[in-house]
Amino acid sequence: VRKRAQAAAEEYLGAARKLGAGRRKAAQTLATKVTAAMQTLAMAGGSFEISLTTLAQGAASGLEQIEFLVSAHKGIAPRPLAKVASGGELSRISLAIQAVASEIAQVPTLIFDEVDAGIGGRVAEIVGQMLKKLGGQHQVMCVTHLPQVAASADQQWQVTKTDINGKVVSRVNVLGVKERVEEIARMLGGVKITETTRKHAAEMLGAVNRKS
Repeated sequence: VRKRAQAAAEEYLGAARKLGAGRRKAAQTLATKVTAAMQTLAMAGGSFEISLTTLAQGAASGLEQIEFLVSAHKGIAPRPLAKVASGGELSRISLAIQAVASEIAQVPTLIFDEVDAGIGGRVAEIVGQMLKKLGGQHQVMCVTHLPQVAASADQQWQVTKTDINGKVVSRVNVLGVKERVEEIARMLGGVKITETTRKHAAEMLGAVNRKS
């Protein structure tokens, strides 16, 4: 029994050490690429690191405990992702990770909520482009309030809430081409929609189609 236990322990250690070596190599590559992606997502100067802490005893997952560390801004020491990142930052870091890992990821559907929190303009357009690129390998669903992100989608749904007999009812409408122009114009211009706003919305949709 002791010999079998010893043989099993040696086999485990061999496999776990090989796994650890692969993890350290992959961690450095992933951290470098995610940090680079963060620079374009309104997190300039931020960094992403992967901590591999050696366990006192091996576990089913190997000899290391893995933790994601992030610094959202330059000059701030990296801390655990779950403790320091806001909802919007979490979404954008998740987007950066998915963009880097998209070539080998096995998850069929990716869902992003508030990925556009705290951004706008050029950064919003970059986020839209990254989501569209991810859509080439996965089904991507994104809740957004920004016209730049909405215009990048292959399909757009409008979610509305209505008070019916004292109850709030949510409705989802699939938008056609004309409806998309109207909705993006609303996102651009607010309550009052002008022909100039509609023209701008149509140009945004046309620009995305030309790039794709």
